[in-house]
Amino acid sequence: MLCWLATPGERFAEAIAAGIDVSASAAWTLAEIAAAARQAGRPARVHLKADTGLGRAGAMPGDWPGLCDLAAALQAEGLIEAFGVWSHFAFADAPGHATVQAQIGAFRDAVDIAEKAGLAPTVRHLANSAATLVSPEAHFDLVRPGVSVYGLSPGPEVGPPAQFGLRPAMSLVSHAALVKRVPAGTGVSYAHRYTTARETTLALVPLGYADGIPRAATNIGEVLFGGRRRRIAGTVCMDQFVLDVGDDEVAAGDEVRLFGPGDRGEPTADDWAAALGTINYEIVTRIGQRVPRVYV
Repeated sequence: MLCWLATPGERFAEAIAAGIDVSASAAWTLAEIAAAARQAGRPARVHLKADTGLGRAGAMPGDWPGLCDLAAALQAEGLIEAFGVWSHFAFADAPGHATVQAQIGAFRDAVDIAEKAGLAPTVRHLANSAATLVSPEAHFDLVRPGVSVYGLSPGPEVGPPAQFGLRPAMSLVSHAALVKRVPAGTGVSYAHRYTTARETTLALVPLGYADGIPRAATNIGEVLFGGRRRRIAGTVCMDQFVLDVGDDEVAAGDEVRLFGPGDRGEPTADDWAAALGTINYEIVTRIGQRVPRVYV
C-alpha cells in the first residue's frame, strides 16, 4: 500500500510502523519521513516522485538530483529504503499525444539520475489505467490501474471496455421507499422544477447528493425502475429523489438500479457521465460512505 498525498505534520510514524509505503516529492517530506522512521524504530519504504510533465506532485527536474542525493544519504543512515521511483501521465488517455513519449523519456532520465546518486529502486512505475491498457513501453516494474479496476475505460480515445475484456464491476442499487398517486399539476421536490402533466404515480428513491448522486442530475439522470428507464423528476435532494412512473404498476420495495453493466437495460456509469458532462471516474468514486457496499 502506497500513501502519497501528505502535508507537513503528517503522521508518518504510524504509516511506517504499519508497513505502509510513503512518497516524497520534496526535501521537507524526506526530512519528516526520516524523523518518523527514528520514532517508529524501523526504516521507511519510500517512493520518490518526479514531475515528468503533469505539473502536479513530484520534484521538478532542477530539484530532482538534490532529492535523490538526500534520499541516498538517508538510506545510508538506515532511515529509509528508496524502494521506488515514480511519476504520472498527463495525457495517457490520449495515446497519440506527444507528451506521452516525452514523459516516458523524462521518466527514464529521472531513473538514471536516481541510479547515479547511488539508489537502486526496486520498482519504477508510471502507468495509470490508460497506459496499462495501451502503452506497454510505460509498464516498467509496476502499473497502477485505477478506473479500469472498476471495469471501465479511461476514455473514448483509449477504446471501449469490451475491447480490453473489461466488464463494469460496480452497480448502484436502491429500492423505492414510497409509491403514491398524485393529481395533474403536482409540483415535485424543491422549487417544483418538475410538475406532473396528468394524474400519475410518483416513486420516492432514498438516495441523494449526500450519497453522491449529483444534484445536477435533476430532471436529467436516468435509472431503471419497473422494467423501464425513468428520468429523475425534479430536484435531487440531500437524501432522496423522485421518479414519475405514469400508470405503471410499481410498489414500495421495488428495485431501482441507477447504474451497472447495462445487461438489464440499466444506465451505465458512462451514460451518467455523458448526461452530466463529466467522466465515469467521478460517477463511481463519488458514492458516499453511508451507502452499503456488497462485494460479490
